[in-house]
Amino acid sequence: MEDDRSITILVYLTPAAQRSRIVGIDPWRARLKVSVSSPPMDGAANSELLALLSDSLGVERPMVSLQSGMSSRRKSVRITGVTASEARASLGV
Repeated sequence: MEDDRSITILVYLTPAAQRSRIVGIDPWRARLKVSVSSPPMDGAANSELLALLSDSLGVERPMVSLQSGMSSRRKSVRITGVTASEARASLGV
């Protein structure tokens, strides 16, 4: 979803992975699959997800926010300052 210079990305998160990375699009779930090394405790995995997306998209961390899925692997992330086409190019999907 997109409006002007902000988008919403649907994410499927795998916490406690060996390394943090953008895996790609999961066609079955129709979500961006992301792995983070942080465990799913005290919001650590969510914080790492937001930082990883911020770095990957080249936007400041406050521009990336978790809209839904605080305690779920299925998340909705709002990103301001980037278009959908810019995000696709930056994330390699």
